Amino acid sequence: MIDAIAYKFQADTQWVHLPEKYGNWRGVYNRLRMWAVDGTWERVFTTLVAQADADEDLNWAVSVDSTTVRAHQHAAGARKRGPRPESRPTMPSAGPAAD
Repeated sequence: MIDAIAYKFQADTQWVHLPEKYGNWRGVYNRLRMWAVDGTWERVFTTLVAQADADEDLNWAVSVDSTTVRAHQHAAGARKRGPRPESRPTMPSAGPAAD
């Protein structure tokens, strides 16, 4: 099961393309979700980190991606045709005045 889950994420493929040797992809997917919900993955990670720390084999390496993504001008709300028209002056309402 762990090999199937690792393969899926390492190959960056869709669940339906999981090789048959790992069994039915729905079963693997459901197990992954179940383990995520019940905290199994968190317990495994915590245990592995604690064990590596106890063995003084823990070496943290942090990689930060500084890629910037720029939105297309139209995604930012830019007008497509010419400048905006001047706004018309606001006129007071003909209704009763508020006290």
